[in-house]
Amino acid sequence: MNKKIQFQLSLMMFLEFFIWGGWFVTLGTYLGDNLKATGAETAMAFSTQSWGAIIAPFIIGLIADRYFNAERILGFLHLTGAVLMYMMYQSTDFTNFYPLVLGYMIAYMPTLALVNSVSFNQMKDPAKEFSFVRVFGTIGWIVAGLTISYVFYWDSPESRAEGMLKNTFMMVAIASAILGLFSFTLPKTPPKVDKGEKISISDILGLEALKLLKNRNFLIFFIASILICIPLAFYYQYTNPFLAEIGMENPTGIMTIGQASEVLFMLLLPFFFKRFGFKKTILAGMLAWTVRYLLFAYGYAGELAFMLILGIALHGICYDFFFVSGQIYTDSKAGEKHKSAAQGLITLATYGVGMLIGFWVAGKIADEFTRPDGNHVWETIWIYPAGFALVVLILFAILFKNEEVEYKE
Repeated sequence: MNKKIQFQLSLMMFLEFFIWGGWFVTLGTYLGDNLKATGAETAMAFSTQSWGAIIAPFIIGLIADRYFNAERILGFLHLTGAVLMYMMYQSTDFTNFYPLVLGYMIAYMPTLALVNSVSFNQMKDPAKEFSFVRVFGTIGWIVAGLTISYVFYWDSPESRAEGMLKNTFMMVAIASAILGLFSFTLPKTPPKVDKGEKISISDILGLEALKLLKNRNFLIFFIASILICIPLAFYYQYTNPFLAEIGMENPTGIMTIGQASEVLFMLLLPFFFKRFGFKKTILAGMLAWTVRYLLFAYGYAGELAFMLILGIALHGICYDFFFVSGQIYTDSKAGEKHKSAAQGLITLATYGVGMLIGFWVAGKIADEFTRPDGNHVWETIWIYPAGFALVVLILFAILFKNEEVEYKE
C-alpha cells in the first residue's frame, strides 16, 4: 500500500468517525434541550442506530457485494446523509425529526462496513496495516468532541440556552458532503459476488453461524453480549445529558477521554489476554461497567467531579475488554468457513437486538426518575445499569467454563 492510498484511507476513516462523533454524543442533550423530548422519545431516536445495524446487512449483501463498487455506494450514502443531516438541523419538533434520524441511520450504518471493505481491498497484510488506518477514526471522533466543546462551545450552558447545539448537525452535514464527494476518488473496490450467484437471507445475516450456539460456552457468551448492551445503551444515551444537566463545563470534550482510554487499553489488551485469559479479561470488562456507573451515581451525589471523569476514563476497559475480547473469542470459535458470518451475527445481536432493548430500558427508567422541572434523579438512574452489569457478570462467572483462547495480534 503506497503513501497516497494510505493517506486516502486514513482521511476516509477520520471523516467517517468525525461524522458519527459529531452529533451522536450530544444527541440526548439536544433532544432534551431543543425538542423537549421525553425519555421514551429519546430512546426512539437512539434506537435508530439499532434499526440501521439490522438493515445494514441487507444493503451490503444485496447491493454492495453484488452490483456496485463499495466506494461509489459509500459516496452515495454519505451524500444522502448530508441532505438528511441538513434537514435535521432545520427540524423544530420530534415528530418531524424522528423519520429524518431513522433515514439517516439506515444510510450511515452500512458505511461502517463499507469503509472497512475499501480499506481491506487495498491492503496486502490487513493484520499489520489496518490498525494504523483505523486509529484515525478514533482521532476523528475525538476531534469532533473537542471541536464542539473547545472551538465553538456549542455545549456550554449559554450556547445550549440559545439553541446552538443544533449546529452540530450542520457541521456533520458539511463533513458528510465532503466525505461523499471524496469517496468517489477512493481506490476502486468492485463487487465481491457475481450478479448471477444466488444469495440467501441466511447468508446476508450470517445465520449460518447460529450453529455455534450449540456450544454451551458460546451460547452463554452470546446471551451475555446482548444483556451487557443494556448498560452500554445508558452510557451512549445519557452520559452527555447527565454531564450537561449537572453543569459540567465542556461535557462533549470531556467525554473524549473515553476514546483516548480506548486507544490505551487496546494496546494493553494483548497483555491482559495472554496473562489472565479470556474469561477473566471479559469479567474485568463487565466489572468496569458496574464500577463506572457507581462512580457516576456516587460522584454526582457527593459532588465529586473526579469520580465522574474516572468513570468516563473507564471506557477503554468497558469496551475493549468485553467487545474486542468477544470479537477475538468469536473468531476463534467460528472456524475459517464461518468467520465473517459469526462476526456479523454478534454485531446483529449487540448493536442490533441488544442496543435496541437497552435504549428502550434506558428511556423508561429515565422517564420514571424525571422530576417535574425536567431534571433527573441521576443518583438513582445510574444504579440501574450498574446492577444490570453486575447481574450479567455474576451469571457469566458462574456459567462460563474456562477455555483457552489464542490472541492473534
